[in-house]
Amino acid sequence: MTMKLTATVTAAALFAGALGANGTELRLSHQWSDKDIRHKVAKIIADDVASANVDLDIKIFPTQSLFKAREQYKPLSRGQLDMTVLPLSYAGGQQPAFNLTLMPGLVKNHDHAARLSESPFMEALEAKMADDDVMVLVHGYLAGGFAGKEKCITKPEDIAGLQTRAAGKAFEQMLAGAGASIASMASSEIYNAMQTGVLDAANTSSSSFVSFRIYEQVACYTPASDVALWFMYQPLLMNKSTFEGLNEDQQNTLMAAAEKAEAFYLEEAKKEDAASVEVFRKAGVEIAAMTLEDFEAWRAIAQETSYKAFLNDVPDGQELLDKAFAVE
Repeated sequence: MTMKLTATVTAAALFAGALGANGTELRLSHQWSDKDIRHKVAKIIADDVASANVDLDIKIFPTQSLFKAREQYKPLSRGQLDMTVLPLSYAGGQQPAFNLTLMPGLVKNHDHAARLSESPFMEALEAKMADDDVMVLVHGYLAGGFAGKEKCITKPEDIAGLQTRAAGKAFEQMLAGAGASIASMASSEIYNAMQTGVLDAANTSSSSFVSFRIYEQVACYTPASDVALWFMYQPLLMNKSTFEGLNEDQQNTLMAAAEKAEAFYLEEAKKEDAASVEVFRKAGVEIAAMTLEDFEAWRAIAQETSYKAFLNDVPDGQELLDKAFAVE
Protein backbone atom coordinates (compact mmCIF):
# COMPACT_ATOMS: atom_id res chain seq x y z
CA MET A 1 0.00 0.00 0.00
CA THR A 2 1.38 3.39 -0.96
CA MET A 3 1.89 6.22 1.52
CA LYS A 4 -0.90 8.17 -0.21
CA LEU A 5 -3.31 5.23 0.04
CA THR A 6 -2.37 4.63 3.67
CA ALA A 7 -3.10 8.27 4.42
CA THR A 8 -6.49 7.99 2.73
CA VAL A 9 -7.41 4.92 4.74
CA THR A 10 -6.26 6.53 7.98
CA ALA A 11 -8.23 9.69 7.25
CA ALA A 12 -11.35 7.69 6.48
CA ALA A 13 -10.94 5.67 9.65
CA LEU A 14 -10.46 8.74 11.81
CA PHE A 15 -13.44 10.49 10.22
CA ALA A 16 -15.65 7.52 11.06
CA GLY A 17 -14.23 7.27 14.57
CA ALA A 18 -13.14 3.89 13.38
CA LEU A 19 -10.05 3.00 15.33
CA GLY A 20 -10.47 2.43 19.02
CA ALA A 21 -10.40 -0.09 21.83
CA ASN A 22 -13.22 -2.08 20.25
CA GLY A 23 -11.63 -2.44 16.84
CA THR A 24 -12.83 -0.80 13.63
CA GLU A 25 -16.23 0.83 13.23
CA LEU A 26 -17.63 1.49 9.77
CA ARG A 27 -20.57 3.78 9.01
CA LEU A 28 -23.24 2.70 6.51
CA SER A 29 -25.79 5.25 5.29
CA HIS A 30 -29.03 4.84 3.33
CA GLN A 31 -32.33 6.65 2.72
CA TRP A 32 -34.90 3.99 3.64
CA SER A 33 -36.75 2.85 6.75
CA ASP A 34 -35.69 -0.17 8.77
CA LYS A 35 -38.54 -2.18 7.18
CA ASP A 36 -37.19 -1.74 3.65
CA ILE A 37 -35.50 -4.56 1.74
CA ARG A 38 -32.38 -2.41 1.29
CA HIS A 39 -32.04 -1.90 5.04
CA LYS A 40 -32.41 -5.66 5.53
CA VAL A 41 -29.57 -6.23 3.06
CA ALA A 42 -27.38 -3.84 5.05
CA LYS A 43 -28.38 -5.50 8.32
CA ILE A 44 -27.34 -8.95 7.08
CA ILE A 45 -23.86 -7.54 6.49
CA ALA A 46 -23.74 -5.78 9.87
CA ASP A 47 -25.08 -8.78 11.83
CA ASP A 48 -22.79 -11.33 10.17
CA VAL A 49 -19.75 -9.13 10.71
CA ALA A 50 -20.67 -8.59 14.37
CA SER A 51 -21.11 -12.31 15.03
CA ALA A 52 -17.76 -13.15 13.37
CA ASN A 53 -15.75 -11.45 16.16
CA VAL A 54 -13.15 -9.95 13.84
CA ASP A 55 -12.95 -6.57 15.63
CA LEU A 56 -15.22 -4.95 13.03
CA ASP A 57 -18.51 -3.17 13.66
CA ILE A 58 -20.90 -1.65 11.11
CA LYS A 59 -23.20 1.10 12.32
CA ILE A 60 -26.22 1.70 10.05
CA PHE A 61 -27.72 5.17 9.62
CA PRO A 62 -31.14 4.74 7.92
CA THR A 63 -33.72 7.31 6.71
CA GLN A 64 -31.15 9.85 5.46
CA SER A 65 -30.05 10.45 9.05
CA LEU A 66 -26.37 10.84 8.12
CA PHE A 67 -26.42 12.02 4.49
CA LYS A 68 -29.27 13.02 2.18
CA ALA A 69 -30.34 10.38 -0.34
CA ARG A 70 -28.65 11.93 -3.37
CA GLU A 71 -25.60 13.14 -1.44
CA GLN A 72 -24.02 9.81 -0.42
CA TYR A 73 -21.81 8.83 -3.35
CA LYS A 74 -19.45 11.79 -3.15
CA PRO A 75 -18.62 11.40 0.58
CA LEU A 76 -18.27 7.65 -0.01
CA SER A 77 -15.73 8.28 -2.77
CA ARG A 78 -13.83 10.68 -0.51
CA GLY A 79 -13.63 8.25 2.41
CA GLN A 80 -15.93 10.40 4.56
CA LEU A 81 -18.48 7.57 4.49
CA ASP A 82 -17.58 3.88 4.56
CA MET A 83 -20.62 2.16 3.04
CA THR A 84 -23.98 2.97 1.45
CA VAL A 85 -26.93 1.36 -0.32
CA LEU A 86 -28.22 3.62 -3.08
CA PRO A 87 -29.49 3.72 -6.66
CA LEU A 88 -26.27 4.11 -8.64
CA SER A 89 -28.02 6.45 -11.07
CA TYR A 90 -28.02 9.03 -8.24
CA ALA A 91 -24.31 9.40 -9.04
CA GLY A 92 -24.99 9.99 -12.74
CA GLY A 93 -23.88 13.60 -12.32
CA GLN A 94 -20.37 12.46 -11.36
CA GLN A 95 -20.28 9.52 -13.78
CA PRO A 96 -22.82 9.84 -16.64
CA ALA A 97 -22.28 6.15 -17.48
CA PHE A 98 -24.12 5.27 -14.25
CA ASN A 99 -27.36 6.58 -15.81
CA LEU A 100 -27.39 3.33 -17.78
CA THR A 101 -28.42 1.54 -14.57
CA LEU A 102 -31.90 3.12 -14.84
CA MET A 103 -32.61 2.67 -18.54
CA PRO A 104 -35.86 1.27 -20.00
CA GLY A 105 -35.57 -2.16 -21.55
CA LEU A 106 -32.00 -2.84 -20.46
CA VAL A 107 -33.08 -5.52 -17.97
CA LYS A 108 -35.83 -8.05 -18.75
CA ASN A 109 -36.33 -9.73 -15.37
CA HIS A 110 -34.58 -10.39 -12.06
CA ASP A 111 -32.59 -13.38 -13.27
CA HIS A 112 -31.40 -11.36 -16.26
CA ALA A 113 -30.42 -8.60 -13.81
CA ALA A 114 -28.35 -11.10 -11.84
CA ARG A 115 -26.55 -12.17 -15.03
CA LEU A 116 -25.84 -8.53 -15.87
CA SER A 117 -24.25 -8.12 -12.42
CA GLU A 118 -21.74 -10.86 -13.28
CA SER A 119 -20.98 -9.65 -16.81
CA PRO A 120 -18.32 -7.55 -18.60
CA PHE A 121 -20.94 -4.75 -18.61
CA MET A 122 -20.85 -4.56 -14.81
CA GLU A 123 -17.06 -4.95 -14.80
CA ALA A 124 -16.87 -1.80 -16.95
CA LEU A 125 -19.08 0.10 -14.50
CA GLU A 126 -17.07 -1.21 -11.55
CA ALA A 127 -13.90 0.08 -13.21
CA LYS A 128 -15.47 3.55 -13.29
CA MET A 129 -16.41 3.17 -9.61
CA ALA A 130 -12.84 2.15 -8.81
CA ASP A 131 -11.68 5.43 -10.36
CA ASP A 132 -13.80 7.08 -7.65
CA ASP A 133 -12.30 4.80 -4.94
CA VAL A 134 -15.60 2.90 -4.69
CA MET A 135 -16.30 -0.84 -4.91
CA VAL A 136 -19.43 -3.02 -4.97
CA LEU A 137 -20.08 -5.38 -2.08
CA VAL A 138 -23.64 -6.42 -2.98
CA HIS A 139 -25.29 -6.26 -6.40
CA GLY A 140 -29.04 -5.76 -6.53
CA TYR A 141 -31.85 -4.56 -8.79
CA LEU A 142 -35.44 -3.65 -7.94
CA ALA A 143 -38.24 -3.68 -10.50
CA GLY A 144 -41.39 -1.70 -11.18
CA GLY A 145 -44.35 -1.40 -13.51
CA PHE A 146 -47.26 0.73 -14.75
CA ALA A 147 -50.68 1.64 -13.40
CA GLY A 148 -53.53 3.24 -15.33
CA LYS A 149 -56.40 5.21 -13.81
CA GLU A 150 -58.90 4.14 -16.48
CA LYS A 151 -57.19 1.43 -18.55
CA CYS A 152 -54.32 -1.06 -18.73
CA ILE A 153 -50.90 -0.04 -20.02
CA THR A 154 -48.84 -2.81 -21.55
CA LYS A 155 -47.72 -1.50 -24.97
CA PRO A 156 -46.66 1.93 -26.30
CA GLU A 157 -50.05 2.69 -27.93
CA ASP A 158 -51.70 2.46 -24.51
CA ILE A 159 -49.84 5.49 -23.15
CA ALA A 160 -50.46 7.86 -26.08
CA GLY A 161 -52.32 11.00 -25.01
CA LEU A 162 -52.17 10.19 -21.29
CA GLN A 163 -50.78 12.50 -18.61
CA THR A 164 -48.10 10.25 -17.11
CA ARG A 165 -45.59 10.22 -14.28
CA ALA A 166 -42.38 8.36 -15.04
CA ALA A 167 -39.59 7.15 -12.77
CA GLY A 168 -36.41 8.73 -14.05
CA LYS A 169 -35.37 10.97 -16.95
CA ALA A 170 -34.79 8.10 -19.39
CA PHE A 171 -38.33 6.82 -18.81
CA GLU A 172 -39.77 10.30 -19.32
CA GLN A 173 -37.94 10.48 -22.66
CA MET A 174 -39.28 7.08 -23.75
CA LEU A 175 -42.88 7.74 -22.69
CA ALA A 176 -42.87 11.13 -24.37
CA GLY A 177 -41.63 9.34 -27.50
CA ALA A 178 -44.70 7.08 -27.26
CA GLY A 179 -47.00 10.11 -27.18
CA ALA A 180 -47.52 10.64 -23.45
CA SER A 181 -47.59 14.01 -21.72
CA ILE A 182 -45.12 13.98 -18.83
CA ALA A 183 -45.82 15.27 -15.32
CA SER A 184 -42.67 15.13 -13.18
CA MET A 185 -43.21 14.48 -9.49
CA ALA A 186 -42.01 12.35 -6.58
CA SER A 187 -43.63 8.93 -6.18
CA SER A 188 -45.15 10.19 -2.93
CA GLU A 189 -47.25 12.66 -4.98
CA ILE A 190 -48.79 10.10 -7.39
CA TYR A 191 -51.82 9.33 -5.20
CA ASN A 192 -53.04 12.92 -4.94
CA ALA A 193 -52.28 13.62 -8.59
CA MET A 194 -54.44 10.68 -9.65
CA GLN A 195 -57.15 11.58 -7.16
CA THR A 196 -57.39 15.13 -8.52
CA GLY A 197 -57.24 14.12 -12.19
CA VAL A 198 -53.74 15.47 -12.82
CA LEU A 199 -52.43 12.00 -13.71
CA ASP A 200 -53.87 9.27 -15.93
CA ALA A 201 -51.00 6.82 -15.48
CA ALA A 202 -47.83 6.26 -13.48
CA ASN A 203 -44.61 4.30 -13.61
CA THR A 204 -42.69 3.52 -10.40
CA SER A 205 -41.29 0.66 -8.32
CA SER A 206 -43.35 -2.26 -7.02
CA SER A 207 -42.71 -1.21 -3.42
CA SER A 208 -43.75 2.42 -4.05
CA PHE A 209 -46.99 1.32 -5.73
CA VAL A 210 -47.91 -0.48 -2.52
CA SER A 211 -46.52 1.86 0.12
CA PHE A 212 -48.25 4.89 -1.43
CA ARG A 213 -51.58 2.97 -1.84
CA ILE A 214 -51.85 3.64 -5.58
CA TYR A 215 -54.21 0.65 -5.78
CA GLU A 216 -56.94 2.93 -4.38
CA GLN A 217 -56.77 5.19 -7.45
CA VAL A 218 -56.31 2.92 -10.48
CA ALA A 219 -58.29 0.49 -12.61
CA CYS A 220 -55.37 -1.58 -13.90
CA TYR A 221 -51.88 -2.56 -12.78
CA THR A 222 -49.11 -3.94 -15.00
CA PRO A 223 -46.54 -5.40 -12.60
CA ALA A 224 -43.01 -6.54 -13.16
CA SER A 225 -43.21 -10.26 -13.98
CA ASP A 226 -41.49 -12.38 -16.63
CA VAL A 227 -40.66 -9.15 -18.46
CA ALA A 228 -40.52 -5.61 -17.08
CA LEU A 229 -39.28 -2.30 -18.42
CA TRP A 230 -38.38 -0.62 -15.14
CA PHE A 231 -35.32 -1.95 -13.32
CA MET A 232 -33.06 0.13 -11.10
CA TYR A 233 -29.61 -0.99 -9.96
CA GLN A 234 -29.31 -0.33 -6.21
CA PRO A 235 -26.07 -1.87 -4.87
CA LEU A 236 -24.41 -1.81 -1.49
CA LEU A 237 -21.15 0.07 -2.06
CA MET A 238 -18.00 0.54 0.02
CA ASN A 239 -15.08 2.92 -0.06
CA LYS A 240 -12.34 0.88 -1.75
CA SER A 241 -9.42 2.23 0.30
CA THR A 242 -11.29 1.59 3.53
CA PHE A 243 -11.85 -2.04 2.48
CA GLU A 244 -8.20 -2.44 1.53
CA GLY A 245 -7.19 -1.03 4.92
CA LEU A 246 -8.95 -3.87 6.77
CA ASN A 247 -7.10 -7.02 7.76
CA GLU A 248 -7.60 -10.29 5.88
CA ASP A 249 -10.08 -11.77 8.38
CA GLN A 250 -12.20 -8.63 8.24
CA GLN A 251 -12.16 -8.56 4.44
CA ASN A 252 -13.08 -12.25 4.18
CA THR A 253 -15.90 -11.81 6.69
CA LEU A 254 -17.30 -8.86 4.73
CA MET A 255 -17.18 -10.75 1.43
CA ALA A 256 -18.87 -13.83 2.90
CA ALA A 257 -21.62 -11.66 4.39
CA ALA A 258 -21.99 -9.85 1.06
CA GLU A 259 -22.52 -13.14 -0.80
CA LYS A 260 -25.28 -14.10 1.61
CA ALA A 261 -26.88 -10.65 1.41
CA GLU A 262 -26.83 -10.69 -2.41
CA ALA A 263 -28.72 -14.00 -2.57
CA PHE A 264 -31.29 -12.62 -0.11
CA TYR A 265 -31.63 -9.40 -2.14
CA LEU A 266 -32.43 -11.28 -5.36
CA GLU A 267 -35.07 -13.52 -3.79
CA GLU A 268 -36.73 -10.72 -1.83
CA ALA A 269 -36.83 -8.45 -4.90
CA LYS A 270 -38.79 -11.14 -6.73
CA LYS A 271 -41.14 -11.48 -3.74
CA GLU A 272 -41.82 -7.73 -3.67
CA ASP A 273 -43.16 -7.84 -7.22
CA ALA A 274 -45.41 -10.81 -6.43
CA ALA A 275 -46.60 -9.23 -3.18
CA SER A 276 -47.62 -6.03 -4.99
CA VAL A 277 -49.80 -8.07 -7.37
CA GLU A 278 -51.70 -9.60 -4.45
CA VAL A 279 -52.29 -6.20 -2.85
CA PHE A 280 -53.70 -4.75 -6.10
CA ARG A 281 -55.78 -7.85 -6.81
CA LYS A 282 -57.35 -7.79 -3.34
CA ALA A 283 -58.22 -4.13 -3.94
CA GLY A 284 -60.18 -5.15 -7.03
CA VAL A 285 -57.68 -3.77 -9.54
CA GLU A 286 -57.31 -5.56 -12.89
CA ILE A 287 -53.87 -7.15 -13.37
CA ALA A 288 -52.35 -6.94 -16.86
CA ALA A 289 -49.26 -8.62 -18.27
CA MET A 290 -46.60 -7.19 -20.54
CA THR A 291 -45.58 -9.62 -23.30
CA LEU A 292 -42.11 -9.96 -24.77
CA GLU A 293 -43.52 -8.37 -27.95
CA ASP A 294 -44.71 -5.37 -25.87
CA PHE A 295 -41.27 -5.15 -24.25
CA GLU A 296 -39.51 -5.06 -27.62
CA ALA A 297 -41.89 -2.35 -28.88
CA TRP A 298 -41.07 -0.18 -25.84
CA ARG A 299 -37.35 -0.80 -26.28
CA ALA A 300 -37.52 0.25 -29.94
CA ILE A 301 -38.89 3.63 -28.81
CA ALA A 302 -36.32 3.86 -26.01
CA GLN A 303 -33.51 3.34 -28.51
CA GLU A 304 -34.69 6.39 -30.48
CA THR A 305 -35.15 8.54 -27.37
CA SER A 306 -33.53 7.54 -24.06
CA TYR A 307 -30.62 5.60 -25.56
CA LYS A 308 -29.87 8.27 -28.14
CA ALA A 309 -29.73 10.92 -25.39
CA PHE A 310 -27.45 8.68 -23.31
CA LEU A 311 -25.05 8.17 -26.22
CA ASN A 312 -24.81 11.94 -26.69
CA ASP A 313 -23.75 12.33 -23.03
CA VAL A 314 -21.30 9.41 -22.64
CA PRO A 315 -18.23 9.05 -24.90
CA ASP A 316 -17.97 5.27 -24.39
CA GLY A 317 -21.74 4.85 -24.18
CA GLN A 318 -22.06 2.62 -27.25
CA GLU A 319 -19.42 0.23 -25.92
CA LEU A 320 -21.30 -0.01 -22.60
CA LEU A 321 -24.61 -0.56 -24.35
CA ASP A 322 -23.13 -3.29 -26.52
CA LYS A 323 -21.83 -5.07 -23.41
CA ALA A 324 -25.22 -4.81 -21.73
CA PHE A 325 -27.13 -6.10 -24.77
CA ALA A 326 -24.66 -9.00 -25.12
CA VAL A 327 -26.03 -10.48 -21.87
CA GLU A 328 -28.86 -12.87 -22.71
